[in-house]
Amino acid sequence: MLLAYDYPILGLFWTILIFFLWVAWLVLLFRVFADIFRNHQMGGFAKAVWSLFVIVVPFLGVFVYLLVHGSEMTARDHAEARGKEEAFQSYVHGLAGTVPGTADELTKLADLHARGVLSDAEFDQQKHKLLGAI
Repeated sequence: MLLAYDYPILGLFWTILIFFLWVAWLVLLFRVFADIFRNHQMGGFAKAVWSLFVIVVPFLGVFVYLLVHGSEMTARDHAEARGKEEAFQSYVHGLAGTVPGTADELTKLADLHARGVLSDAEFDQQKHKLLGAI
């Protein structure tokens, strides 16, 4: 009970708020560092200067970087997300195009039956096999 008297509930809420703001600050700081080195338009000297600026004066460095390069940072994020989405879609479409469906197999069987390669009994047997697997 001494803890409750020495550390009131509003103090606990204040501590939690400060902790979450500190975590948000660290996330923002690491995102800025990642963007500095992800930026292909910026040269090596500019990356070094921005890095030193963010290390020496972190709050001001991050704030100025976001003001100067914030829209470019967003554009790079969108381009990366678009690229990943296109890669995923092409992968899914590639897989979907290579897996034969029941309708495709039935069309092939009908074609073989029409050309006389399969007899009526073989065609019916294969058709029942395909339709029974559904």
